[in-house]
Amino acid sequence: MRAIAFLAVMPAVAFVVHPSQAQDAAAGEKVFTKCKVCHIADQDKNMVGPSLKGVIGRTAGTHPNFSYSAAMIAAGKSGIKWDEPTLTTYLHAPQAMVKGTKMTFPGLKDDKDIANVIAYLKQFSK
Repeated sequence: MRAIAFLAVMPAVAFVVHPSQAQDAAAGEKVFTKCKVCHIADQDKNMVGPSLKGVIGRTAGTHPNFSYSAAMIAAGKSGIKWDEPTLTTYLHAPQAMVKGTKMTFPGLKDDKDIANVIAYLKQFSK
């Protein structure tokens, strides 16, 4: 009986404690220093890249007063919204997801870094 209970609980425990699920906004702030060259997250101010304040839930290519590439505008028109799964894919390889984007950043390779950056951005998307 204990073995059955253990097997029933393990998938839930694995989901909760799996390292790729962990998000640390403070660690994400450190990783975000790579992004600060072009973006700001805590203010609604465009720089070389658009402001990332409120990015979670935003349709791609729609932040006001920013000159997006035609590719990013088309991505938004196709239905891309910045949620966790979409940002995860984009942050791995921006040019692979949106061919023709003006963003020249090669991407983040570490899933933990991406999860942490998303946790950091969430603070400014409420």
